[in-house]
Amino acid sequence: MNFDNIIVTQQENIANVTINRPTKLNALNKKTIEELHMAFSALDANVSVKAIIVTGSGEKAFVAGADISEFASFTIEEGTELSRHGQKILFDFVQNLKTPVIAAVNGFALGGGLELAMAAHFRIASTNAKMGLPEVSLGVIPGYGGTQRLAQLVGKGKAMEMIMTAGMITAAEAKEWGLVNYVVEQEELLPLCEKLAGKIVRNSSVAIAAAIKAINANYTNCVNGFSVETEQFGLSFDTADFKEGTTAFLEKRKPQFE
Repeated sequence: MNFDNIIVTQQENIANVTINRPTKLNALNKKTIEELHMAFSALDANVSVKAIIVTGSGEKAFVAGADISEFASFTIEEGTELSRHGQKILFDFVQNLKTPVIAAVNGFALGGGLELAMAAHFRIASTNAKMGLPEVSLGVIPGYGGTQRLAQLVGKGKAMEMIMTAGMITAAEAKEWGLVNYVVEQEELLPLCEKLAGKIVRNSSVAIAAAIKAINANYTNCVNGFSVETEQFGLSFDTADFKEGTTAFLEKRKPQFE
């Protein structure tokens, strides 16, 4: 896959998506969001891809926000559509992919950048990472799910503080608050993500997709997460992966999932 603003590579069952606008600190503009949608959609449909790592090019930024010049003169209607469309094709889309997505947060993850990282299934940060939602300093609020996902991850009080102060937090603070799972030196960031992805790809992709659906259900309005878990658990019994996994366990061998 060839794109102008992102780079997509694959090694065995792990794909890497790199946002590649280093002169703009990898800021998300309309074209980049559309390219990310196309890349994630294609990778999710590719049965050989069992985990995806998303990161930013260079050492300064994962994604340092949105491209403000694109929407500085928008009307209410245009702003509403910007949020709705972006959530649909990228942020909600990534959260609900069947394929697990790990965000490798290198450097600044601000505004839409942090929102993209939070849409991933979990996050690993480099020691120089800085995270925040500075939108209120521009007279607007986070519009790509930031007000919702940040509160889910760090709690209402911390989310209120971060959003209302428009301040940044360090990688260490992000780990303390549960926003990221691990913090490592920058040169160790991708190797750790690849190590974790390697553990993921050894397991059943069918079961992982079901687990993602069940976990996300707990954060979806008017959906009973326990009911979704029960449904997905039951459906697992009719899969080839369940037969292979249980047979391998009883035969004391490693499973070979299709």
